[in-house]
Order: sequence, then C-alpha cells, then structure tokens
Amino acid sequence: MKKLLFCCIIGCMFINSTSAQVNLPAASPTQTIKQDFGMGSIGLTYSRPGAKGRNVFLDLAPYGKIWRTGANAATKLTFTDPVEIGGKKIDSGTYVLYTIPNEESWEVIINKGLKNWGIDGYKETEDVVRFKVPAIKLKTKVETFTMQFANVKGDSCELLLTWDKKEIAITITADINDKVKAQIEAAMLTDKKPYWQAAQFYFEYEKNLSKALENISKATEENPKAYYMFLYKARIQKEMGNKVAALESSKASLFLAKEAKNDDYVRMNEKLQKELMK
Repeated sequence: MKKLLFCCIIGCMFINSTSAQVNLPAASPTQTIKQDFGMGSIGLTYSRPGAKGRNVFLDLAPYGKIWRTGANAATKLTFTDPVEIGGKKIDSGTYVLYTIPNEESWEVIINKGLKNWGIDGYKETEDVVRFKVPAIKLKTKVETFTMQFANVKGDSCELLLTWDKKEIAITITADINDKVKAQIEAAMLTDKKPYWQAAQFYFEYEKNLSKALENISKATEENPKAYYMFLYKARIQKEMGNKVAALESSKASLFLAKEAKNDDYVRMNEKLQKELMK
C-alpha cells in the first residue's frame, strides 16, 4: 500500500512538472517592423489580436472608445528622425499609438505614455497630437489585426491599420530636402561630384527641372554607357515639354540597353517612345 501511494505521489509530481513546461502560441502575437524612411527609419511594435468570431467593433475595439490599437502593451512607434503626422512636427523618439474607432472616421492619438499597459495609465495631457482620418470600408474581412507601411516614398509613407472590414491610413512625412541639399552642395566641392544623385534630388524632391537636367547631362557625359541615366534624362526632358530631346535621349538609352542585354530598360524605353510619338 505504501509502495502504491509512493508511486502515485511520484506520478503526480511528474505530471505537474511536465505541465509546467507546456508553451502555447500567444493569443495575440507580437510583431515588430522596421521601415527605412527618409534619412532614418520607423520602428513599430504591436500585438495582433484575432476576431475569432467576435464582433470586432463591439467587443474588442468599441466605437467611440479609446483603444490600445492592438492587444497587450500599448502599441509603440519609434522615429530615428523628426517627422510630421497630422500636421504636427514630432521629434525623434518613441511614442504610443492610440486610436478611437468610429464608423466613418477614426481619431488617431500619438501619446508619450511609454509605460502604459494598454490604455491603463493613459493621460490626455501626454498627447502629442490628435487628428481624424477617414475609415475605408473593405469588401473582404480581415481576421487578424494588421498594421503595415505602404506607399513608401523618400519623404512620405502611410501606416495602414486594417481589421475586420475597416482600414485607415496614417500619413507620415519627413522633411529631407535641407539635409540632402547640404550633402550635395558639400560633395560638389570635391573631385568626385555627385551629378547622378543631384539630378534625382532636383527632379524628384525639389522639382527644379532645369537643375535636374543640368546635372543629368553632366552625369551622362561622365557615364556614356549608363542606359539608366539616359532614360532618366529623357523623363526629365519629357516633363519639361521637350519631346524631341526626350526622344533622342530615350533612343540612346534603348541602344545601350540592348547592348547590355537589359530587357527591362528595353521595354521601358519602347513604352516611353510610344508615349512621346503620340
């Protein structure tokens, strides 16, 4: 009898020990994203709840109430450089993202409460900016709350929040012109002048077409086999309304692209030339 009792005790201890080591998948898994942006990057950390048959905007993120914008700890955004959101300039650093969902629009809140667990500890006095964005109705239901960066450009991007049949876009912009221009001007004083980079900057960011053409012309002189530069020159000339010059630059690019066996640039030039000859 004693032997049987001893075996039962050992068996229970073994079961308890084994159970204590069981790990289950997180109910709302955490995701961390790093997006290169502007002259730096944006970091995003949030937890992703699933609908699991529940009414999302009644049970999980009720309309008209402040929401942690995810699950578990408050969602965090980190900016390595200053940005602008909702018409407000925001310094580099880490912030908390809250939202107030509604049928037609959501209120977005950037807050300083880094130690908050969800909305616990939230203080309106720590808000950095509040603004509203329209809510878009989706045709397809999204089961798991999803945040992602989209439409990423050199000086702007969108942070998309999608769940159930709703989506909002938070626009983030960065003022990079002064920094890049200062780099270009400093580099122009050296022996290796950045004509190619300068052409891109003046064309895409400063919208100074004459400066862009001046620099791309010097870049192609230094790189007479660079088919991609000649195509870029053609696009600048097209934008300036000089179709004849644009066509000549594109023909040069097409010839060089065929020589280099680059089918992508062959196709791009053929397409551009059709547009120019209309």
